[in-house]
Amino acid sequence: MYINRGMKKNNSGFFILGYLLFLLFPLSLGAQDLATRKIEDDSSLRLSLKESWFTEVPGLVTDKPGFIHTLPGGGRIQVRAETGREELMIILAREWNGSYPGWAQGSWILTRRRDNGAPSRIRIFLRSDPNTYIQFRPFEADKSQMDVVFYDAYAIRSLSVPFSFERLLVIPLEDVLLSLGTKFPRRYFDPDPDWYRDLRLFIDAVRQRLPELAFRDDGALDEEGRYVFINTLEAQNGKGGLNCSGFAKWVVDGILRPLTGTRLPIQPLKEPFGERGSSFTQPYEASRDPFFGLDWTRNLAAAAGRVLRSPAFSRLEEFEVQTWPFSQVILRSRNGSALRSYPGFLKNAGFGIEGLQALLYTLAIDEPGRIYLASVNNETGPAPRMRQHFHVAVLIPYFNEYGNFRIALFESAEETSFTQFRNRYPGHYVNLVRIPVEPSFSP
Repeated sequence: MYINRGMKKNNSGFFILGYLLFLLFPLSLGAQDLATRKIEDDSSLRLSLKESWFTEVPGLVTDKPGFIHTLPGGGRIQVRAETGREELMIILAREWNGSYPGWAQGSWILTRRRDNGAPSRIRIFLRSDPNTYIQFRPFEADKSQMDVVFYDAYAIRSLSVPFSFERLLVIPLEDVLLSLGTKFPRRYFDPDPDWYRDLRLFIDAVRQRLPELAFRDDGALDEEGRYVFINTLEAQNGKGGLNCSGFAKWVVDGILRPLTGTRLPIQPLKEPFGERGSSFTQPYEASRDPFFGLDWTRNLAAAAGRVLRSPAFSRLEEFEVQTWPFSQVILRSRNGSALRSYPGFLKNAGFGIEGLQALLYTLAIDEPGRIYLASVNNETGPAPRMRQHFHVAVLIPYFNEYGNFRIALFESAEETSFTQFRNRYPGHYVNLVRIPVEPSFSP
């Protein structure tokens, strides 16, 4: 059986240290964000800064001392200038936990060229999250362009906005967003932490049971609760354990057993599910089992759909994630960043891992109360090269009680981190199936 633990670390250092620190700064403390419509307007302050900061000669702006401004409603903003190699940023940083990081909810940043002062963009953080923002760019005399970005993926790119860039420097933000109507996906900036209470309890329940588990290659629990080997169904000797696929079954059994009174049998989970493979891969089904993780996760999701919803929810189109709300992603490396098209869903492979975090962010908001089984795959050898589904993980996107986005990740009988997972499999694909969460958990 080709499925394995897949826990070998990749030390390629794909992300530079500074960028990691920026993205992974702990956001677990602090007050919950407001609904976007309730962010206190700062347009009067921006109007007062237009000539002295926004359009002034860059060299004069960099010499200006920063200062704190208090809005009529009591919100505090630090106005400051920061310079890079080629850019000047005028930052209106909202207060967050006594500091002014620049990405707290409502923070507003104008970026200009240092050589001639020309504006390049306005970036606004609608949530206290450096990875989610909107931005405006100059376009025509009476129009600008708008982008909406979640975790390096563009949900909107170059949407025409009926305001000149100069007007955007001073107009209330809510006036701009209202002018766009349904074209602006406001829901992705207004998650309610209460929607995720059951998920948070579920994550805690899984964590509490992890100490009783151990890893064992090809290991799983059968319907009678015996530790067996998935390939042969023979009983394990000594201390029993689970591999990555066995652990995913353990999680699903924990959701279903309080309702059914039993665990799922193993053999049906190994059966082919859906149209996958070809005459090219068929001769290797026995020797390389290239679709094991795909079949296993699909069968688990189908079983969960039948029990938790109805037989109709055991169909592939009901439980497999096949849609995505973005078409471009930012790829980052030591040499900088580049914008690339994102092909989205590939049949029997899923999604490129470079867009997975953004996809999970949008799924958390569009489908609260779901967990996802992931089948990691890639084209690999030995010859002949073919797509191999070789690792299974459990992904749980949610928002904590403060409204901060998180991804709990469990694999191979332990909890790891999404960053480790993503960096371990650069260039790989991840197929996702969704499973509803029930209040009780008893594996």
